Amino acid sequence: MTIRRGFRVSVRTLAALAMCAALAGAICSAPVFAQENATEDNSAQVRPPKLNYTTHTLPNGLQVILLEDHEVPIINLQVWYHVGGKDERPGRTGFAHLFEHLMFKGSAHVPAEEHSRIIEAVGGFDNAETSDDTTNFFETFPSNYLERVLWLEADRMGSLNVSDENFKSEREVVKEERRVRIENQPYGYLQEDLRAAAFTVHGYHHTPIGSMADLDKATIQDVRDFFNTFYKPNNATLVIVGDFDSAQALAWTNKYFGGIPASAKPIPRLNNPEPPQTAERVAKKSYSNTPLPAVVIGYKIPARYAPDSYSLDLASNILAGGESSRLYQTLVYKEQIAVQAAGFGAFSEDPNLFWAYAIMNQGHSAEEGEKSLVGVLDGLKAAPVETRELEKAKNQEIAGFVLGRDTDEEKAVALASAAVIGKDPGLANTELDHYLTATPADIQRVAKDYFQSSRATVLIVTPAAPGAPGASSQQ
Repeated sequence: MTIRRGFRVSVRTLAALAMCAALAGAICSAPVFAQENATEDNSAQVRPPKLNYTTHTLPNGLQVILLEDHEVPIINLQVWYHVGGKDERPGRTGFAHLFEHLMFKGSAHVPAEEHSRIIEAVGGFDNAETSDDTTNFFETFPSNYLERVLWLEADRMGSLNVSDENFKSEREVVKEERRVRIENQPYGYLQEDLRAAAFTVHGYHHTPIGSMADLDKATIQDVRDFFNTFYKPNNATLVIVGDFDSAQALAWTNKYFGGIPASAKPIPRLNNPEPPQTAERVAKKSYSNTPLPAVVIGYKIPARYAPDSYSLDLASNILAGGESSRLYQTLVYKEQIAVQAAGFGAFSEDPNLFWAYAIMNQGHSAEEGEKSLVGVLDGLKAAPVETRELEKAKNQEIAGFVLGRDTDEEKAVALASAAVIGKDPGLANTELDHYLTATPADIQRVAKDYFQSSRATVLIVTPAAPGAPGASSQQ
């Protein structure tokens, strides 16, 4: 789940967009514009431009990635802190998301909300997002303001105003966001409930937005300790893409960030790997604001950038890449038992879940949907996919990569994600090759390996009886 102060869509999985509504406003990624008639030979020659970046590390541990692009006088600058929902201790959830908001409440030399006003005054825009693994801040602005923006980011990294007043006001903002995105949305609890059943010890057990109870009992000291632990230069990656001179940018980076001390101790990681799942889990929920039955199946899958993640992502496109996909065609068009059916791979720093879901039509049960979902996934195991079907999925990936490099912001996201999640920014230049070399046998193999009942967590959702409070049970 990704929480953003505003709306920004990146490019990855078409089906994930459909799930976003069911996941109460989570912003997900999606590939676009599949070229169904392109041949594999021709499509394999299409590549996004190589990102010719340089990397640097300041003495205090700040990682710096620079990519010059002088096509237009614009720069996108991003700071990724390697802290997200999974790094929060039980009973202290929602802190990373809280700091996404607090980072705009002023620092030693910048009044509250002034950071954004300065960016907007020069014709730029800024925003932020929180995920399971990272908290990111980014701005796009005219290139002659680079020094000022570096100063702004350094000021809030080095001297954020974590006051009791700011903490309490932003806590209320976050709580209201939770009400809007989760509690008042049909199917708003789906992600929380599936993850709670699927993960027993890992931090993916909870979502980054946190719980009301944890937010209510948080103290100002808890919040300050969290900031002083994770929001340090040795836990951050700075990415600059656009119209600038690298030597000058690096000199300014040293000037403004170099004096910020690294954390005195190593950055703590909870390091709670999820034990292997050996049997199917079933959770049953009833929500008062859910109009139709629904079923979601989450299968344990490997982390992003793992070798099998690419074949699984292609399988996701085949299963759920739009209305021509297998899930939609089977459950919505042919069987007519569902009003929506799709899925996506939640690829993250640690192993996560592949989601397959269906919102049922009137008169059809979630159990019917589960049976049909499993049947479609079993079809992917039974026989290799047709060449044309795999070719279409690859074309979706090609389109996503090519169109996803149109802007400085998208290039910065690709580099930062590869650096922070994949531990190697060079992965941004090599990922597409893994998709294009996948074979029908690879797709069939990963389907057999990962779409097993022993790796599955099933969430069955039924509407609550009229006038009755929502009830829930878990097996």
